[in-house]
Amino acid sequence: MKFALIGHPVAGSLSPRLIAAAYDGAHTYDLLDFERFEDAWEAFVNGYDGINVTAPFKQDAFRKVDVLSPKAQATGAVNLVVRCPQGFEGYNTDVDGVILALEDSSLSLRMTEYGGADALVVGTGGAARAAVHAAQLLGCRVTVTGRSLTKAAALGCPAVSLENASALKPDVIIYTLPGSAPVPEGLPFADAVVLEAEYRIPQLADVPCRQYVSGRRWMLGQAAAGYGIFTGVAPSLEKMAKVL
Repeated sequence: MKFALIGHPVAGSLSPRLIAAAYDGAHTYDLLDFERFEDAWEAFVNGYDGINVTAPFKQDAFRKVDVLSPKAQATGAVNLVVRCPQGFEGYNTDVDGVILALEDSSLSLRMTEYGGADALVVGTGGAARAAVHAAQLLGCRVTVTGRSLTKAAALGCPAVSLENASALKPDVIIYTLPGSAPVPEGLPFADAVVLEAEYRIPQLADVPCRQYVSGRRWMLGQAAAGYGIFTGVAPSLEKMAKVL
């Protein structure tokens, strides 16, 4: 079977190496870098069984597909598309990635002790939408902050400005800003489990906190869920983890 990643830019993505490890090279996986979504979509339709979708095309894919999975519907973003009897079905496996990353952390113990946890999502893009939904599925009370308070409020949770976020005491912070962006000052990392989406240019690996969870765990979870959807066969998490 043939799969690909569409987005711009996609050079340097680990996805081809991950799927090769997951299935011992049984499937083809290409990187399709296009500036226009329609060009990327045409390449998919003409040559591939399924695609992963990365920035800046997740909302475009959401609008394009014929069927949405519950997680894609909840997040308003699609990061995986496969063919289906109705045409094309869109999924959001970023949600699965967040859940895997946080279930492996000390947050699980804190949620058991306190009957829930407080989560702060930093950012307002597609990754933040996935983080919000994943945290809610884990039973967290979610607050969102970002450079735009209006965009933060649009994610459907209580929102605070970056300036006021320092007064919060979250159990977990899910940080979704890109690695190229400066880290906002005053975020309350100290007592929180910190999950950072960015894995290529991490900004928070050395920040004082309760526990740091690398974006590689997020990527492993979303890739494993996605490859299972692609093929109908569960991939090897152990082999994928070694690549990461």
